[in-house]
Amino acid sequence: MKVYDMSEEVKTHPSLFRRFAAYYKPYWGLFVLDMVCAVIVSAVDLAFPQLLNVLNRGVFQKSAAEIVEIIGWIAAGLALLYVIRLFAQYFITCWGHIMGARMETDMRQDIFVHYQRLSFSYFDRNNTGEMMSRIVSDLFDITELAHHGPEIILLSSLKIIGAFIILFSINVRLTFILLAVTLVMALYCVFMRKYMRQVFADNRKKIAVVNSQIQDSLAGIRVVKSFANEEVEQGKFSNCNRAFLDSKIDNYKLMGRFHAGNSFFQGLLYVAILLFGGIFIARGTITPGELAIYALYIGIFVHPLEMLVNFTEQFQRGWSGFRRFAEVLATMPEIVEAKNASRPEKQAGYIEYNSVDFAYEAGVEVLKNVSFTVEPGSTVALVGPSGGGKSTICALLPRFYDVKSGCVKLDGLDVRQWQLKALRSAIGIVQQDLYMFSGTVRDNIIYGKPDATEEEITDAARRANIHDFIMSLPQKYDTPVGERGVRLSGGQKQRLAIARVFLKNPPVLILDEATSALDNESEQHIQSALNELSRGRTTLIIAHRLSTIRHADKIIAVENGCIAEVGTHEELLRRDGIYSKYHRMQFGS
Repeated sequence: MKVYDMSEEVKTHPSLFRRFAAYYKPYWGLFVLDMVCAVIVSAVDLAFPQLLNVLNRGVFQKSAAEIVEIIGWIAAGLALLYVIRLFAQYFITCWGHIMGARMETDMRQDIFVHYQRLSFSYFDRNNTGEMMSRIVSDLFDITELAHHGPEIILLSSLKIIGAFIILFSINVRLTFILLAVTLVMALYCVFMRKYMRQVFADNRKKIAVVNSQIQDSLAGIRVVKSFANEEVEQGKFSNCNRAFLDSKIDNYKLMGRFHAGNSFFQGLLYVAILLFGGIFIARGTITPGELAIYALYIGIFVHPLEMLVNFTEQFQRGWSGFRRFAEVLATMPEIVEAKNASRPEKQAGYIEYNSVDFAYEAGVEVLKNVSFTVEPGSTVALVGPSGGGKSTICALLPRFYDVKSGCVKLDGLDVRQWQLKALRSAIGIVQQDLYMFSGTVRDNIIYGKPDATEEEITDAARRANIHDFIMSLPQKYDTPVGERGVRLSGGQKQRLAIARVFLKNPPVLILDEATSALDNESEQHIQSALNELSRGRTTLIIAHRLSTIRHADKIIAVENGCIAEVGTHEELLRRDGIYSKYHRMQFGS
């Protein structure tokens, strides 16, 4: 699925229209047929009053027998036209909506794919609920605009232009009066459009905040209940919900003025026709029959005007949604694969950090002049206070973020020169705060290798010390784990994550405090699995429990974004520095 890059084009209206129109391209045939059917519907609607005009001017002066015969043929022809109109209207309503639904699917696919491309920093800045709002709420209004927009514009334009031509043929002066009132009505619409755009944009922001609050509260419902803070969450939601209501009230007040004003101008059309039509009849420049037919065409003329007025509201909603949609697609990922990116054939797992500096967007420097190496197959542990930069050091290796200066290398090649897929496939990560996907036990294990065989899955589970537990479950490997693995304990989720990495079988392993939140029994099971997982792999360990890293080949103490000391467990104890201090805090003197 192609993802449109709108980094430059999102800034201007013409380019936005071009991007919007691009989504019609795969369904051009359906679109053309939809427009043809709209022309047919418009033509048939214009035909009936014109037939009355013809009958009034030429047929009704003939003999009774001729009138009956001619009307019979005209009625048969008109019935045939309405049968054609029936099929045309069906196509517009059915296949027009199907075209819109397919466009919606394409847009949703594009924005989802683009979300997958964006860097960690984007998700650090944006809330999940707001992103969901752009995928769901915004796209619905965009789709309604995509389907109904061209159809309404064409239908209304044809009817208005056709009605004007016929009205001019009946009485030129009366039609000029009608045109003058219509122009005033059009100016009123243009004047109101600016305010509508602002209000609808505000609506979009407020409903995104509501969605964000719902997602945040429901995702953390166990924390909410554990603190008995339901009323706090209700208060927070009430505030954003009230703000959305206020925005909707402003919206409806504006729409009230807009629709009431347009209804007033439509009434003025009938007043003008009644007043000036009566004057022209009195002067003998128009007959009562012509005025009656003129009034019929006024009805045909007013209806598309109403459609356009209503469409103005729909357009503002859809266009506000498309602007937000375009803003996402215009956001370029900060981590971009180099054009000449490589995929090394042999991956030994040799890691180098050379004079690495790093800062997040706020500008606060997180890492300063970090340099160290990790030999293939060896284990290096990072220790130090929380916030010291340990996790950031590990996040730079798979290029979740890019260094500010210096470089990080894997097997002698700067990670910025690796193909991203190859780089991240070469690195397995087990975290403390791991994520379980909704689905079954099997679904979560095979995430490490989607095409894994049943034997590979069970072998990975055994090596992670989780197979026996899985076999005790009611549906074994097909047992649902619940949202975020809520049906599993912390240790069970951790072992599933380890099984996932066993399947992936990467040469490099990052263990980010993988056992820090577990009880002693779970830690023993998981530490055994981690030792098995680390065997023969280059391993970076972030650990607060120093007992788990005694046998690391190298221990690096990190403090305030700098490397404070490096050595083995025994060497650092003898040095009596930061590591020794943490050791005494955990184990005493």
